[in-house]
Amino acid sequence: MQIGIIGLGRMGAGISRRLTAGGHECVVYDLNTANIDALAKDRAVATTSLADLVQKLAAPRAVWVMLPAGAPTENTVMRLGELLSAGDVIIDGGNTYYRDDIRRSKALAEKQITYLDVGTSGGVWGQGRGFCLMVGGDRAAFDRLEPVFATLAPGLGTIPRTERDGAASAQAELGYIHSGPVGSGHFVKMIHNGIEYGLMAAYAEGFGILQGKNADALPEDERYDLNLADIAEVWRRGSVITSWLLDLTAIALAKDGELAGFSGSVDDSGEGRWTLEAAIEEAVPADVLATALFARFRSRQPQAFSNKLLSAMRLGFGGHVEPKVKTT
Repeated sequence: MQIGIIGLGRMGAGISRRLTAGGHECVVYDLNTANIDALAKDRAVATTSLADLVQKLAAPRAVWVMLPAGAPTENTVMRLGELLSAGDVIIDGGNTYYRDDIRRSKALAEKQITYLDVGTSGGVWGQGRGFCLMVGGDRAAFDRLEPVFATLAPGLGTIPRTERDGAASAQAELGYIHSGPVGSGHFVKMIHNGIEYGLMAAYAEGFGILQGKNADALPEDERYDLNLADIAEVWRRGSVITSWLLDLTAIALAKDGELAGFSGSVDDSGEGRWTLEAAIEEAVPADVLATALFARFRSRQPQAFSNKLLSAMRLGFGGHVEPKVKTT
């Protein structure tokens, strides 16, 4: 199957290469010509502009947009809406806010252009491992493009199969689903990322406690100089907290047990915030996810004013003097 791909960053390039390896023809474009050249060497069809990409696709066309959420995706989708024709499909595989999907879909429907939102998980490992895909939008368009989704998805792999009844989706255990109407794919991916925040925070806090067990403030006979890399590795094997995130933790600690190359400032892509907005709208408690998001905010403020105020209040009511900070 032929498909256009716009945005050849780490995930976009991986999507193109996986599809090409699976026998599909990828017609590619990126503002960075070096990215286009690199994909052209891997048998993709290079283009010089959005108009050139559309011209090189046979109708009915399908164009996958893999760009950062916000203006880059918005502007590209709207421009494609001017270039494409009735019967064509635009796929947004980035981390778009699901309400933007609904709005764009309505605007494109006036031109009889179909819009699919595809929550895409797999990161830089997706090219080899496969991408987990959550697809929202028109079912007929999903069915037509299913060969693309099936190629990108991991497939059954070695994961033990779950006992499921006959009504269950066979596609789900292959790594992709049609989640429902437009916007639902990105909504499901949004909650996926909110959960990811919580899982990451739990691992980080747990390993932080392990690392702190050798602190000078503890009684000498209660101090343990623990090998965090070994702990992460042994937990990967038979533990109930095994996960891909733990795999990545083990890899990072094996490379550098002190994580000296990291500052500890943690960004967020916006999906954690959108998840909490949805929780508030639905009146669903989300204590862990909220705390995980706020912890990321705090990580960027090592000298936060709020911490200084806490210290000032402790001094005021109890005469508590700040501990001297060790410098290296």
